[in-house]
Amino acid sequence: MQAGNQRPNGRIVTLTVNPAIDGACEAEAVRPIHKIRTTNETFTPGGGGINVARVIHELGGEALAIYLAGGATGPVLDSLVDELELHHRTIPIAGNTRIAQVVYERSSGLEFRFVPQGPLVRESEWRACLETLESTDCDYLVASGSLSPGMPANFYTHVQDIAARKGAKFVLDTSGEELAASLHKGGIHFVKPSIGEFEALIGRSLPTVAEQDEAISTFARQGVVDYLCVTLGRDGAVFADRDGLLRLRSPEVEAKSAVGAGDSFVGAMAYALSIGRKPREAFAYGVAAGTAAVLHHDPYLCTRADVDRLYAQITSGVAL
Repeated sequence: MQAGNQRPNGRIVTLTVNPAIDGACEAEAVRPIHKIRTTNETFTPGGGGINVARVIHELGGEALAIYLAGGATGPVLDSLVDELELHHRTIPIAGNTRIAQVVYERSSGLEFRFVPQGPLVRESEWRACLETLESTDCDYLVASGSLSPGMPANFYTHVQDIAARKGAKFVLDTSGEELAASLHKGGIHFVKPSIGEFEALIGRSLPTVAEQDEAISTFARQGVVDYLCVTLGRDGAVFADRDGLLRLRSPEVEAKSAVGAGDSFVGAMAYALSIGRKPREAFAYGVAAGTAAVLHHDPYLCTRADVDRLYAQITSGVAL
């Protein structure tokens, strides 16, 4: 196993099994066939768990990012993580770490996102990941992002088992079959599906606020998660547990990019919970971070100054 800049006993551990090198650039116009000249190119380490660790670091906390990476591009990802001074452990794989690309079209203000499927991960490789988690102490274990080809759909349930054996709180941000398998197992601290992902999970659309609140409350009362957070894009998010429901609107902002908003939400909420904030306060902090993430085209997911400012706006006059 390759080892990077490590802090073995991090309070929060994040897991990314399908990370990416995130490229971003600008172009005047995106057209077929023509060669598209780009400017302002940046490259940052990405993938759900890595992004969560980046946000926690930005907000003043520490996290250990565990991720699978390899091929010709794996060392590039490691170097980008090192540049951000994130504690990390790399699980080597044979396949090439994927490279994603976001292109901002200046003429229209639209953002084009190209996200590869990711490399094939062998059974020996994903089992090595589980072994690393078994040997890593933590209070919170955050699994975030999609699975790579070759990984079983119930992979995150194995991660749940490891968290349970450690007495660590398990946080999950994924979708589809992977999310359903883990929810069926239960014992999750919090999950953060989008409203579309939540609708897919329960098998029906929720076109009105009343229908959303009823379905979210009903699901939360089942007790398979401590806290259910459903994000609504520019409309904010909904928090529910066995004691009730809280809906918070995001402040009106000029959205410049949607990249990393969900990861920023998860990172901020997990960090706030880890330092003892009340669940609804932590939820509001997550909403603030998700909103802060849309303010920039540049490689920042969110900034602490923006998050603190937006948190004050969101919570003004709200009983948490």
